[in-house]
Amino acid sequence: MVERNSRRWWALGAISLAILAITLDITVLTVALPTLAVALKASESQLQWFVTAYTLALVAGMLPAGLFGDRFGRKTMMAVALVLFTAGSIACATAPGPAFFIVARIVLALAGAVITVVALSTFPVLFSEEERPRAVGIWSAANFIGLPLGPILGGWLLSHVWWGWIFLMNVPVTLLALAAVLLLVPESRAAEAPRFDGVGILLSSVGLVALMYGVTEAGNSGWGSASAILPALAGLAVLGWFGLWERRLASAPGGHPLVDLTLFRSRSFTWGVLLTAFGALGLFGVMFGLPQYVQAVMGLGPQASGIRLLPLVVGLIVGAVPSDRVAARIGAKLTVAAGFLVIAAGSALGASMTVGSSGFFVVAWTFVVGAGSGLGFSTAASAALVELSSERSGVGSALLQAVIKLGPAFGASILGSVLNSTYQHGLNLTGLPGTVASAVKGSVFAGITVARQLGSPTLLASVRTAFVSGMDHSVAVAAGIAVVGVLLALVFMPSRRHSAAGQSQV
Repeated sequence: MVERNSRRWWALGAISLAILAITLDITVLTVALPTLAVALKASESQLQWFVTAYTLALVAGMLPAGLFGDRFGRKTMMAVALVLFTAGSIACATAPGPAFFIVARIVLALAGAVITVVALSTFPVLFSEEERPRAVGIWSAANFIGLPLGPILGGWLLSHVWWGWIFLMNVPVTLLALAAVLLLVPESRAAEAPRFDGVGILLSSVGLVALMYGVTEAGNSGWGSASAILPALAGLAVLGWFGLWERRLASAPGGHPLVDLTLFRSRSFTWGVLLTAFGALGLFGVMFGLPQYVQAVMGLGPQASGIRLLPLVVGLIVGAVPSDRVAARIGAKLTVAAGFLVIAAGSALGASMTVGSSGFFVVAWTFVVGAGSGLGFSTAASAALVELSSERSGVGSALLQAVIKLGPAFGASILGSVLNSTYQHGLNLTGLPGTVASAVKGSVFAGITVARQLGSPTLLASVRTAFVSGMDHSVAVAAGIAVVGVLLALVFMPSRRHSAAGQSQV
């Protein structure tokens, strides 16, 4: 039953505020790691787990979060998760050491999974099919705004006050979101509470975590390393087992699978989910390299690199907010294809960067990529959400979010590998001792540090030129991914959507 009163748009504001808190927390850590290494006496391995533990717990919590929302009430679960998120933020700020901090990050991630999934699952309850694309556009904007705000606010706080405030700044946001959710968001749950599929939860969580870990490790060690391939293959095997288990439950009398497999009969849902994740792969691959370019090549600091993401985010918002009106005119298929086409054009432009490229040039191509992403992703996500009933919107939204979360991991890993490989092959290391050459190959920042210590302008120029070449290659691959996205949208996205009654709708 869709809510018809005017409060539903205010409720969307409350939901967007909760999403903003999560996005801020994710992005602020990117500028805080050097400070945390000193404050918590953390090793390089522990710093990596500060990020990895959060990512793995977030993915593991997705599908269970959807089930709990359908079963116990979406408003209730969101309120509980906001309280946990507040507690986790305080725990991060007061952590006495790395182990405690990692546990606090896991609590934050599990709470964030519930908020992210349940927030999206309220859309079929709050909004009609015609209203959902606009609601998704606003929701997307809330996701995007936090991308530069985290580094900007985090950089300023780390420069002026105690480091713990980068986590405590979440507290007023989450408390305000909690009050707004309690006042404005109506309670909703499935009319028939879904049964607890313990085996399905275990298999899906283990499979997603193993796959995500393998992909993340591939970004660090390369796709040929056993530490990347084995977990990824194990994850795919467990997810295959999960699919067979769910199919068996669906066909058994009285069976209640965790995932409603009938959703995949809808091309709109299936390709809406896949194209959203596919687009995120290219976008976040670009975002992986851009802050490094700003800091290493342009010579700006972390806070400034956050500001340099603003054109990309403004583009995302400019593309996302009117996406519903564009889709209403030309249809979801052409709108998604147009979005990917704009991404391809912006990425192709970005692939021509040089060491001397102006700031205006970077602003221009990142804005274009952002506009295409906002237009295409919001429409693809709407195409998937419109197929969800209020009965199983929780698990359906969880499935959408779980697949989408794999996109950034694959993007950072694949495009990061292209960037790093090109960078290493483009270096001129003639005359350098082996240990020094290895250090320069480690990262562009290590290379710049070594060049400055040696007082070698030639090496410094080589490091920056090699990195820009790697960035160009990775952005060119992102352009290729976007072209494939255009083709997939045109071939597989339906021109017309079929309602449950079997009637065809534009």
